[in-house]
Amino acid sequence: MPTVLVPAVRWERWVDNFVAGHGATPLVVADGGLRGEAEDGSHFAARLPFDTSYAGPAEPGGFASAAAVPDAWGVLLVRKGGFAVARLAAAAMVEHKIGQRHVQGRTKAGGQSQQRFARRRDNQARQAYEAAADHAARILAGVRLVVTGGDHGAVDAVLADARLSGLAVVEPWLAVPDPRRAVLDQAILDAQAISVEVVNA
Repeated sequence: MPTVLVPAVRWERWVDNFVAGHGATPLVVADGGLRGEAEDGSHFAARLPFDTSYAGPAEPGGFASAAAVPDAWGVLLVRKGGFAVARLAAAAMVEHKIGQRHVQGRTKAGGQSQQRFARRRDNQARQAYEAAADHAARILAGVRLVVTGGDHGAVDAVLADARLSGLAVVEPWLAVPDPRRAVLDQAILDAQAISVEVVNA
């Protein structure tokens, strides 16, 4: 089921466009989110960011207003090629760090050479994750909610650090390329967006 991320300020227009394309769409509050079922059989299920449960009126304006940003939260993006971590106060970035690490690519050589490259690659990845954890522990000190993205295994490796055990990972998961500043900036916006699963009939 395709998922789209819609900024809260554009949510009411998004619903209007859905109705224009699919016909009358009654809205209901269900499972902590907002559902719409159009007369042509198309439907959507919207969820607030930061795993916030919604219990307000079944109308777009109230739902958009409930898409509040926490006073303190963080973003952690990790891939083998690098990491980005940021601490935010509501929508404002307070501190961030972006790091790139070279991790050996796979080799076509066989035998001992292949094993040596694999060990080197694993060591480089471990050092990269340790560096990411060091910066995350410093920058995210005092933060509870964090949105993550990149590579699942890489993020799990960083979050395994005991210093980060107090973090609560919340949706959405962000599928991002190797973190750069532009990637981090977009991830921060996406983390605050309404997540919508859409099925077109």
